Amino acid sequence: MARPEQVLLLEPQHELKFRGPFSDVVTTYLKLSNPTDRNVCFKVKTTAPRRYCVRPNSGIIDAGTSINVSVMLQPFDYDPNEKSKHKFMVQSVLAPPDMTDMEGVWKEAKPDELMDSKLRCAFDLPAENEKTHDMESNKMSSSSLKSDSSALPMKAMSSTLDDGEVKKIMEECKRLQMEAQRLREENKQIREDDGLRMRKSNVMSPQHSSLGMKKEEGWSVRTVALIVLFFAVGVIVGKLVL
Repeated sequence: MARPEQVLLLEPQHELKFRGPFSDVVTTYLKLSNPTDRNVCFKVKTTAPRRYCVRPNSGIIDAGTSINVSVMLQPFDYDPNEKSKHKFMVQSVLAPPDMTDMEGVWKEAKPDELMDSKLRCAFDLPAENEKTHDMESNKMSSSSLKSDSSALPMKAMSSTLDDGEVKKIMEECKRLQMEAQRLREENKQIREDDGLRMRKSNVMSPQHSSLGMKKEEGWSVRTVALIVLFFAVGVIVGKLVL
């Protein structure tokens, strides 16, 4: 007696494709849909149980719902000249309204109540030129991201400062540079005067020597002021860049 037609809808219907490389676990998915108004019990079986891990491999699909079954192929040495002989079978049976034990349903099911669908397995290993193309695409995308990120600071600076603010900052920098130049000239003159005083101090009294020390303290104060001015110039230039 012929078995009844499968009530579950399978996607894909006839073939499970596994795409390599196969040095690691490769997973594909099988969608089972129940379009009927009754719950359906199912089981997923394979001719190579040691090569695959199926989750879930059995269960109940409620009326009008669907589930996704994960089929995981374990790592192996792929031989392109060897055709896959592995097959899967989805077996199903209508669940009785008063079902309490799914295993009992399978044991009590009659052969003419069981439905099944078979799928073959196909292995696909990407060609070397496809791998090279993928690597080149990744390099191009990463280089474009780098160029975009390098252009962002310039765009941000132009959007935060208008022409008037830039002009004011440039004028302030110019004024500070002129002030720094004037202080450098004064510092140079002070050093020349101090050198002259040091030469005179060899023949002068200790009182003259203490006077020269006071002058050196005045020169140190001017040096500190010059350092502070350079720091202010650096802060303003930093604001311009940021």
